[in-house]
Amino acid sequence: MTLANFAIVLFSVTISALAQTTLKFGVSRVILAPDAGILEKVITFFFSPFVLLGFCLYGIGAIVWLFALRNLDVSLAYPFVSMAFIMVIFSGVFFLGEALTMPKMIGTALIVAGLITLGRA
Repeated sequence: MTLANFAIVLFSVTISALAQTTLKFGVSRVILAPDAGILEKVITFFFSPFVLLGFCLYGIGAIVWLFALRNLDVSLAYPFVSMAFIMVIFSGVFFLGEALTMPKMIGTALIVAGLITLGRA
């Protein structure tokens, strides 16, 4: 994998992880009426500014991902999507106040080891 292709994959994955964090931030701040029906809840979520931003980021990430797929075998590119798990764990800890537990740290280390192995394939 060339450095340019790695940068494209990394950018796509980073945008997707940022989208996930933005969606979580957005839905966490939406106030739902206790008696609201499912349609009203969906509409309320959808029109939250951070939820809309999260959807837009996902769209950008998907477009960038198309360029990655154009240049790389999917069997090489797709495992790097697991980098998003790592990014989301750390963004959850640093931006959303989530706990960093030992199982999360061990899982992150295993993902990194797998990525290093695949990167050398």
